[in-house]
Amino acid sequence: MTQPFSNGWMITTLFLVALLAGSGIQAQENGVIIPLWEENQLVFPKYEYQEKYDTTDIVRIQKVTRPVIEAFLPAKKNRKDIGVLICPGGGYGILAWDWEGVDFAKKLNSYGISAFVLKYRLPFPVNGKTDDTMPMRDAMRAMQIIRQNASQWGLSEDRIGIMGFSAGGHLASSVGVHFGDQNLLDGISEDSISVRPDFMALIYPVISFTDEAITHEGSRKNLLGAGINQQKKEYYSSELQVTENTPPAFLIHAGDDRGVPVQNSLLMYQALQENGIESELHIYPFGGHGFGLALEMDRLSKWSDLLVRWILEQ
Repeated sequence: MTQPFSNGWMITTLFLVALLAGSGIQAQENGVIIPLWEENQLVFPKYEYQEKYDTTDIVRIQKVTRPVIEAFLPAKKNRKDIGVLICPGGGYGILAWDWEGVDFAKKLNSYGISAFVLKYRLPFPVNGKTDDTMPMRDAMRAMQIIRQNASQWGLSEDRIGIMGFSAGGHLASSVGVHFGDQNLLDGISEDSISVRPDFMALIYPVISFTDEAITHEGSRKNLLGAGINQQKKEYYSSELQVTENTPPAFLIHAGDDRGVPVQNSLLMYQALQENGIESELHIYPFGGHGFGLALEMDRLSKWSDLLVRWILEQ
């Protein structure tokens, strides 16, 4: 596995603090906001912008400066011991917050599954360079917080999964294949809590950054910036990084997806199978890209029920 965090890629040391230990934060109701980092841990170059929300048809968040997770917990009487971190998509340029985040969290809640929607930082260039580790760093930190507080929320530490849509699927798969690199990421490495998901669900995911014919150029450019080198392309091509320790996976895609071609999921599924990883792939003939819950799409509208049943068996 390539190691791109050496030779200048690691950022200034972050001193990880157990945010919730003794803090009195109690996620007892839907929509509780939990910050990922203490104020002094966000030691990145000064943001010259503010977060922007567009609510024209769905909630789109741009220019994230304060990464958080929003916790959605079912009633204790209905609650299973499973938790899922949800990564909304948006090409690493926006977050489709409700369409690919909050709406699905509520769906999981209806089956007794706890959900945590991740508002992760979107990469931006500083002096011509982009810190591509920010989204994965935020996702890994969120995994640590959920696992650290599992008993408080009625969850099992070994039933914490991750899922993502489109570029959020790329982020989820990156955590699924690169969890062993947490010791290379400042702020994550200081905590012994594992970031490895126990399962992952990849919904019309961006997977390959090396295959020019099928990659989503916008996601790749936004994450890696200008002047992309081959090592970075390979590192962030999840199908090339699958090992026998990669967690079980559920994938879904539409065959007519023109934004992120179905070959992304096919390559990932093939890699999972070659490494003996339990995996399940569903390909629908229609749906295009970004169908979310697909509530008005006939047969496709049943995909989320398939996923929920799969999650409950993990």
